[in-house]
Amino acid sequence: MTDAHEFAQANGERFRQQLFDLLRIPSVSTDPARKDDIRRAAEWLADDLRRIGFERVEIKPTAGHPVVYAEWLGAGDGAPTALVYGHYDVQPAEIEAGWTSDPFEPVERGGKIYARGAADDKGQVFAQVKAAESLLAAGGAPVNLKFLIEGEEEIGSPHLGAFVSANRDLLKADVCVISDTSILAIDQPSICYALRGLAYMEVEVFGPKQDLHSGGFGGIVHNPAQALAEMIAQLHHPDGSVAVPGFYDDVLPLSDEERAELAKSAAPEDYWREMTGVPAFWGEAAYALHERIGARPTLEINGLVSGFYGEGSKTVLPARALAKISCRLVANQQPRRIFEQVRGHIARITPPTVRSEVRLIAEAHPARTDLNNPAMRAAMAAYEKGWGKRPLFERGGGTLPVMADIQRELKMPVVLMGFGLRSDGAHGPNEHFHVEMFHKGINTAVYFFEELAK
Repeated sequence: MTDAHEFAQANGERFRQQLFDLLRIPSVSTDPARKDDIRRAAEWLADDLRRIGFERVEIKPTAGHPVVYAEWLGAGDGAPTALVYGHYDVQPAEIEAGWTSDPFEPVERGGKIYARGAADDKGQVFAQVKAAESLLAAGGAPVNLKFLIEGEEEIGSPHLGAFVSANRDLLKADVCVISDTSILAIDQPSICYALRGLAYMEVEVFGPKQDLHSGGFGGIVHNPAQALAEMIAQLHHPDGSVAVPGFYDDVLPLSDEERAELAKSAAPEDYWREMTGVPAFWGEAAYALHERIGARPTLEINGLVSGFYGEGSKTVLPARALAKISCRLVANQQPRRIFEQVRGHIARITPPTVRSEVRLIAEAHPARTDLNNPAMRAAMAAYEKGWGKRPLFERGGGTLPVMADIQRELKMPVVLMGFGLRSDGAHGPNEHFHVEMFHKGINTAVYFFEELAK
């Protein structure tokens, strides 16, 4: 074969069967009992990358699960280099959780591949591997290729940042491409060019030295649960904006052009109403719903606990109350600065009748790629050729720490080239990946590398 696209089409059935083999490995990173399966998945990928022609393939240790690194530099010094990131670990899955078939015995039904990891992320990263195979089988890729496939994404990539920082020279490239996201619809590609960061914290309020009888002490002791509720009520203004001083200082405003581009991919209000079931929407009225999710920072209460909440009644006046709070952050905001601002505000609004403490639990930086970046233009052209339709643009509300890690440590643009759908059921029962999306993904990835070489 002399054409990568022809090779991919001719070998489509073999590619699917290989994906089935990878999906059968229960590489659950959260389960210590699956440590050998994690290693087996890494070795399986390393063997396949060697077989298809990568010149250097290594399973590199971290303080946790290993990463698979591979490189093919046959395009030469004058060609650009692309770093492909993905992950081979998956979420837990038990058939008792609602699966209609064994989650680690993939089956194809109705044009979809059902298995844990089918969409997140084995199917998507494997599409990139098969694109590389198709290019190498057709005489060589027009760009140099590096792969970084980790085994801890589903537990928050706790060791990837350190690995990237320690291997800057090894991972040096002109662009990083990540296939671990979704597009709008099976017939409408889209590119997510920005993801939010995260500052996750605990707020704990302390009152009396121990739980008290509400009949004996109610009325003279400020109930910590009530005090916490009163403090939480002061974290937002009536218009839904965050009341923490300085919270929006670093937020980059949306330009009119960007708002117009985002509006093209915006879901109608009926979609959000059906998805949420809420009687009315809430938040900053000056921004459309899709802008509030992707382009504006938030402060959310993720959990509350205090006192007695079992069956029956217990008239306790609790000694403590705790809230879990997350702040989703947009480009240019810094998690540590936001934490300090929230902690300072909590200190100011804590009444003198109780004591409060704020602890940072987790952080991740926001990330954004310029729509005018040459790599982004290559991705746009690739989707248009692979799907036959111009991609639309989205800003994601979630967090993918590796995107910011790579931008910060390796100083390169990151392009999110998703081949999944939001309806694929990632992390849930009956996760699936459309066969059509798998093959279009391979074809589109080939186009991307070809466009990048231009």
